[in-house]
Amino acid sequence: MSSQDPREYLNDEEEAIRLAQDAHQARIWTAMPGIIQSVNLAAMTCEVQLAIQGVGYDDQGNENWQNISILPDVPICFPSGGGFTISFPLKQGDEVLVIFAARCIDSWWQNGGYVNKPIELRMHDLSDAFAIPGPRSQPRKVGGLSATDLQITNDAGVPLLTMDSSGNAVFTGSITAQQVFSDGEVTAQAGSSATKVELSQHVHTGGTLTGGLTGTPEPGT
Repeated sequence: MSSQDPREYLNDEEEAIRLAQDAHQARIWTAMPGIIQSVNLAAMTCEVQLAIQGVGYDDQGNENWQNISILPDVPICFPSGGGFTISFPLKQGDEVLVIFAARCIDSWWQNGGYVNKPIELRMHDLSDAFAIPGPRSQPRKVGGLSATDLQITNDAGVPLLTMDSSGNAVFTGSITAQQVFSDGEVTAQAGSSATKVELSQHVHTGGTLTGGLTGTPEPGT
């Protein structure tokens, strides 16, 4: 509380309690937007600058807004489970949601796999942060999102994969696959090729047309 805050001169017990509660809440970290500064995908961690400043007061009671120190070694929360992980190529400038654990995570972070006793008794501390990719400020929002279909979309708003509720999928661009199995029909709106052979134009030897080659495939055959 600044030395010039008039509430300091009031003999009001309820106001004193409210001031104490405000001071206590100011030390509890829950969740804040953040901005990626660097990424270590090998360790699945990142450095994050919190996107909201903190405030302090000088001797005259003037507000002094400052950036909160960059959070190092923040675990990245990629969607993961059951032996699979979906990862994103996070980079500097990407926005994330930073959440803070209720207790010290150091023992879990180093050992994992079982229940650990906390090394320290700190609570809701800046040292116990996790970064969840996804939140978008308005200047960085993605346009063209579908209200009905699942999409994987780039920052320019171009849907790279669209799937409707019936399971019909549309890919934008090329697909490279080592093995493809389908119980249904696979349709290519543009050309498709295998081992650099255009499937709609491929021919076989041993035919009776054009010097021993078969003709190109016929629709519906």
